[in-house]
Amino acid sequence: MAQSQPYYEPTANECLLFEQAFKNKLPLLLKGPTGCGKTRFVSHMAHQIGVPLHTVSCHDDLSASDLTGRYLLKGGDTVWTDGPLTKAVREGGICYLDEVVEARKDVAVVLHPLTDDRRILPLERTGELLEAPDDFMLVVSYNPGYQNMMKNLKPSTRQRFIAAEFDFPDAQTETRIVSTESGLDQDRTMGLVRLARKLRDMKGQDLEEGVSTRLLVYCATLIQAGLSYDEAIRHAMIEPLTDEYDVKQGLEEVVRVSFG
Repeated sequence: MAQSQPYYEPTANECLLFEQAFKNKLPLLLKGPTGCGKTRFVSHMAHQIGVPLHTVSCHDDLSASDLTGRYLLKGGDTVWTDGPLTKAVREGGICYLDEVVEARKDVAVVLHPLTDDRRILPLERTGELLEAPDDFMLVVSYNPGYQNMMKNLKPSTRQRFIAAEFDFPDAQTETRIVSTESGLDQDRTMGLVRLARKLRDMKGQDLEEGVSTRLLVYCATLIQAGLSYDEAIRHAMIEPLTDEYDVKQGLEEVVRVSFG
């Protein structure tokens, strides 16, 4: 049974940009806050174009070998096993590295030959030099708000990609998105969106991050399932944002002012 296309509502020309990047074999960098739709957008476009999607959630311990592959013991034999990047280069498709700045520094070295006109992946362990097929595309993302001196993309890496900046959609669009995803009617969803925008204004003061569209969908889903507004907001829009008691009290006051 064919999977339906992941729901995504464009906010600018990002779909056209992605299509042209794929067509012209250009690597793409997506920048934007956590939970604003970057991953959903890539899933949507992979389905739209009709190619496989290999998604890697990057983390502190992710190394180049995790992407390219390694030798593993299988039934007493040592067998080479492709990593997700190598698999995408061999077979075609989109390799998406989510939050690429979280990965170890040796990852950038592996990506560089794939992000210029060579479009190659050298595998030193096997002695192979793989050429990316026409239907291979490299996409990476990161949240500039989490950047620091130890974790950022070097200019030499960043300038190998075309880039698109993502942000939370306008209130009307976000209301449609959350309502569609959760099943909660738009009138009730609009109140949640207004609240989220107030909480986002607190980013950088008491909060490291504001309420994501993803959390809004979770909150609306709980309400649609029968939880009260207070319970849903507490569990989906307050507790995920902070562990500080005083900050939670401040957020709850914003909720009271918004909803009475």
